[in-house]
This record gives sequence, C-alpha cells and structure tokens, in this order.
Amino acid sequence: MGMTNSSFKGDYILVGFSDQPELEKTLFVIVLFSYLLTLVGNTVIIVISSIDPKLKTPMYFFLTHLSLVDICFTTSIVPQLLWNLRGPAKTITPLGCAVQLYVSLSSGSTECVLLAVMAFDRYAAVCKPLHYSAVMNPRLCQALAGVAWLCGMGNALIQGTITLRLPHCGNQRIYHFICEVPSMIKLACVDIHANEVQLFVASLVLLLLPLSLILMSYGYIGKAVIRTGSVQAWHKALGTCGSHLMVVSLFYGTVTAVYIQPNSSYAHTQGKFLSLFYTVVTPTLNPLIYTLRNKDVKGALKRLFNRNLSL
Repeated sequence: MGMTNSSFKGDYILVGFSDQPELEKTLFVIVLFSYLLTLVGNTVIIVISSIDPKLKTPMYFFLTHLSLVDICFTTSIVPQLLWNLRGPAKTITPLGCAVQLYVSLSSGSTECVLLAVMAFDRYAAVCKPLHYSAVMNPRLCQALAGVAWLCGMGNALIQGTITLRLPHCGNQRIYHFICEVPSMIKLACVDIHANEVQLFVASLVLLLLPLSLILMSYGYIGKAVIRTGSVQAWHKALGTCGSHLMVVSLFYGTVTAVYIQPNSSYAHTQGKFLSLFYTVVTPTLNPLIYTLRNKDVKGALKRLFNRNLSL
C-alpha cells in the first residue's frame, strides 16, 4: 500500500480507500469535481442572498448560513482527502487531525440544528402566514442562527476534546478517510464503552432531537394543508417546503446511519461510503436542489446575470 510513517513520527495514517487503489483514482476525480461545485454553488447562494432585495427574507437568511456551514464542512475534509487519494502518503499530523475533527464536527452539528430551525421557519410561513413577519423577525432569526452555531461548537468542544484525550498506545492507523469520532475512539487502548455511550447520547440529542422537531413542524404543515382541502394549497406547500425536505432526507439519511447504530455494525467499508456521501455529495447537491427547485433563486440568478451583461 506504500503507507509508511517512518518520516512522520506521531502522524496519523488515514487508511481510507488505500485497499482499493483503482477506486482511489476514480474517487479523486469525483471528489474534486464535487468540491468545486460545492464551493461555486454555495458561494453563489451566499452572494445572491446578500445582494438581491427580493431574497432578504428569513428563509434565505438561514439558507446563507447553511451554505456557509457546507463550505466550512467540506473544506475541513476534502483538501486532505484529495491529497491522500492522489498518492501513497496517507498521513495527517496530530494538529491537522484535531483541526479536522473540531471543524467538521462543529459544522455537522450546526447543520443538524440549522435544518430544524429552517423547518420551524417553513412551519411559520405555511401555518402562520398573516403573522409570519412578526414571528420570524430579524432579531429572532439572528438568535436562532446563533443558537445553531453555538450548539455545533459546544458539541465539537466536548466530543472532540474527550476523543483526543483518549490514550492510543502508539496505534495511529485510522480506518477511515477523515478524523471522525466513531473511527478515532477505536484507536484507544482503554475500555471505550463509556465513550460509545457518550457518543450515542450526543447523537440522540443533536441528531434525533432536531429530526423530531423537523417531523413535528412538517406534521403541523401537513395538518394545515389537509384542513384546507385544496390542491393549490398542496402545490404551494410543496413549492415552499420541497427543497428543504429533500436536503433533510439526504443529510439525515446518511448521518443517522453512521452515528445511530451499534458499534459492531459500523463496518469499515459501509461507514466510509456513507461518510463520503454526506461529506462530499450532500453539500454539492444542496445548492443545486435550492437553485433548480426554487423560482426566487432562479429569478435572482437571472437578474444578477442580466445586470452583469448590462455593465
């Protein structure tokens, strides 16, 4: 496999996909293309949401934060992944591993809470249309976004610090392509049952609690639409909530499969491919989903394009 750490004493070895060298070449191209799309797509959403007056609404305020989270999340992971995919060296320094762990865990946790906040925004838009502006006022929106970021950073500080403080007794081989909590606690040379319980509890709080709030919000939305008995109301609700539902399904479908499961079923290969999906593919699809399914965003892009042509 060509993986040596003789010149990198103390560095971690990210085993990743090194047992499938032919696959690494294909993955390099896919990951690089996806990362460029992620950067361009999410940057475009941030820019048009900031400069287009018609997008100065709570929904696009939260979407801007989601795009920023996705950029932080992928940038903490993908450059190192690309470096490891392109050659025989699979090492990452302890500092690099710690930074990757903290930033990716913080960004991922923030996204969980942010998606719940966005579901509440959709609930207010559909179920309280006459009071929407009063309910989702700028101060509340800023507070909710702040809570999402603080929850993410708090979870990263607690889980990341506990994980990094575990003794490894010279075991530096991480059977993953990123420094992620489930794979890193396996390096420990002590009993990790308490850490697995702590990871499971934290996952319940930061994954299942926001997911429950999302489902509750959409339950109320469904009830409100059924009460009207109007086909037009169904179409409007789908237009308002469809993009968010797709993003929630993609993100939670893969993240939950990795974190909410017994340790014995966290197979190396399966876990790596699921992680690859939510770290690389999902952030790429998010801006595409919101752009292709959203008339406001497409209209803002046309106005921006026409403005540039007229200059």
